[in-house]
Amino acid sequence: MYRFLLSPRWLVGTVVAVAAIVVCLMLGTWQLDRFESRVSTHQENGKAAAASALAEAQPLTAVLPDRAAKVGTDTVGRTVRVTGSYDDAHQLLVPGRTVDGRQGYYVLTPLLTDGGPAVAVVRGWAAGEPGTAPRAPGGQVSVTGRLQAPENSGSGGAVAGGLPAGQLGTISPATLVNALPYPVYDGWVAADDVPAGLTAVPTVQPQGGDGLSLRAFQNLGYTLEWFVFAGFVVFMWFRLVRREAEAVQDRSLGLEPALD
Repeated sequence: MYRFLLSPRWLVGTVVAVAAIVVCLMLGTWQLDRFESRVSTHQENGKAAAASALAEAQPLTAVLPDRAAKVGTDTVGRTVRVTGSYDDAHQLLVPGRTVDGRQGYYVLTPLLTDGGPAVAVVRGWAAGEPGTAPRAPGGQVSVTGRLQAPENSGSGGAVAGGLPAGQLGTISPATLVNALPYPVYDGWVAADDVPAGLTAVPTVQPQGGDGLSLRAFQNLGYTLEWFVFAGFVVFMWFRLVRREAEAVQDRSLGLEPALD
């Protein structure tokens, strides 16, 4: 009944089906490897961030030695210490930020350092719409906090503009240069010690920077798609074989449909 599988037509069809299955499995395995790699990166960055948070505070100038230094996944969450004086006149409120599932705003006050760029310090978070924020202490202060990456359009709550005076949509050097009369370091610092009425801001991983981004789940989705394609090829091959075997059996029993 299955001798037809040895015919040239069926041999070619079987080879094509096997090749398609192999290609689908290879592509699915490659996408799965990509997903596992991103998950591994996420886990490693999480461990590094936890270790950095527990490490002794370092001077900001040791982590970002010059104005060109950028905050990366290896320095996000690093505990840093910086000394200077707050510029309360240029304090900014950053709306649309969520902490512990509640909507609120950051209180950002530039810290002027001696002989270097200013530091964007988020002194804390408050619930609700932007309102009156606690004034920053005067004189020289030493701030200890966790280094954060600049925000971008993909960051939670970030907006491009259209906000009232005194508010900032995105915390980044590109937006701060228009709001402040002096240069700032890359990134920002979430202060550990916050004034009464404010909540300390947790470490925020940059969009996609911890490895477990939307792209990682796209890799997982592609993995499932390729494996489904492989299964579909197998299903169709067996279905065609069964149809052909039934046709052969019908012909052997003289049950072929009559031709008009």
